Amino acid sequence: MQRRSFINHAGLAGVLAAGAAPAIVHAQTTVRWRLASSFPKSLDTIFGAADVFTKKIAEMSGGKFQISVHAGGELMPAFGVVDGVQNGTVEMAHTAPYYFVGKDETFAIGCAIPFGLNSRQMTAWMYEGNGLKLMREFYAKYNIISFPGGNTGAQMGGWFRKPIKSIDDMKGLKMRIGGFAGKVIERLGAVPQNLPGGEIYQALEKGTIDAAEWVGPYDDQKLGFHKVAPHYHFPGWWEGGPQLDFFINQKAYDSLNAEYKAMIEAAASQAHVEMQARYDARNPLALKQLVAAKTQLVQFPKTVMDAAFKASMDIYSELNEKNPNWRKVYADYAKFRGDQNLWFRFTEATFDRYMQAAKL
Repeated sequence: MQRRSFINHAGLAGVLAAGAAPAIVHAQTTVRWRLASSFPKSLDTIFGAADVFTKKIAEMSGGKFQISVHAGGELMPAFGVVDGVQNGTVEMAHTAPYYFVGKDETFAIGCAIPFGLNSRQMTAWMYEGNGLKLMREFYAKYNIISFPGGNTGAQMGGWFRKPIKSIDDMKGLKMRIGGFAGKVIERLGAVPQNLPGGEIYQALEKGTIDAAEWVGPYDDQKLGFHKVAPHYHFPGWWEGGPQLDFFINQKAYDSLNAEYKAMIEAAASQAHVEMQARYDARNPLALKQLVAAKTQLVQFPKTVMDAAFKASMDIYSELNEKNPNWRKVYADYAKFRGDQNLWFRFTEATFDRYMQAAKL
């Protein structure tokens, strides 16, 4: 997406939202779509991004473009939405692309990979780098066009029945963990489990799994993980800035007129920004409440982080050799990550370190 195009479209969206829509838009045919989410309705922040998107579309179109939102499992399984969009069962979905690494590991790069970009860097790669272009070229193989649809920001490292004090504590650990990170913890001796958000609590409560990660304090508190696993680890090194996406069936998207396409672009951008704003605003209080409820905060030992980093880089090297889709996208991603880390070292990181040590 070029900056000028985005601004022009956002400008149109502002005019429409203000009620000054050109006559041509009022004359458009009514369109009704269905959106399949991968998330439960109870998670108003991550599921809520789809609501923000669809409500803005309805407002901008004067009610002519209606999209109904369906929670994970309602129309199809939470992890079945790519197939649903690809086959045209639904027109669109809202999901975390890394859920679909079983199809191709390249899906993960469009969301989050271990020791990858943080949320600001990810947005920069998408909008000003080659991220959106490269990922859309990849998603086209699945009859999908993508739009950034939110970011949680850096996540927590999950809930554990017993604290992780060394790499040995990872051996045999059954952990719910999404996306690409499962491949990494497997190399550390753990056993990854990929479960939808709505199924995690029961598995943790029954002892089917020993640990689980989801997002962060606001969501995790709602899901009640602290009641069955008291040790809350950080950071989520596998999700420094996971991006959600709106996936749209290419044929359905192509059938829209230019005005409706502009609305999708603008509404997705609003949902993208609003999701992280909600998480950043709501996580601090939730974390305080969790600690007051006897949650134990535990930082991953450096030895575990180092082992995970090495395993991640080894996997990326292997994928460069055997997966041409991965190699093409990751080469650009890795270069962008290197430049971003250099820049953030002198600005964001230094400022953050000082502020976090200051007495406020």
